[in-house]
Amino acid sequence: MTQKFWIALSAGGSAALLAGAYIFQALGYPPCAMCLWQRWPHFAAIAIGLIALRVGGRALPALGALAAATTSAIGVYHTGVERDWWEGPTSCTGGGGLDGLSGADLLTIAGPRVIQCDQVSWELFSLSMASWNALFSGLLVVGWIMAVRARS
Repeated sequence: MTQKFWIALSAGGSAALLAGAYIFQALGYPPCAMCLWQRWPHFAAIAIGLIALRVGGRALPALGALAAATTSAIGVYHTGVERDWWEGPTSCTGGGGLDGLSGADLLTIAGPRVIQCDQVSWELFSLSMASWNALFSGLLVVGWIMAVRARS
């Protein structure tokens, strides 16, 4: 398999994961702050992939692997927060997130919707969306490494 194949596969995998996230969002599963954090490295991996397809070399696929590893690590961290393995940021867990809201804000029917990072909103086979992102992004790291090792 060529380097371009592995780059396209890995960047395309990030695009597919992002598309899935946006589909879930459109279906009524709004993202929490940590869900949004997981999206940024995917955007970076896609951009890196597009550039790497034109430029080649090993440095850009290595950056792609770093981007995929970053979103995978955030997914593992998010999973741990969801499962109460460790504390998450108070800005989006049960310990916070309501700062600055008045009682009237909280009591209105159309009030703000606080999406907490420590609550699982959807899961399949006991894995949350953050867990699936961690797993699939880990596989993308392997794809990027294959791109680093492959010949043009």
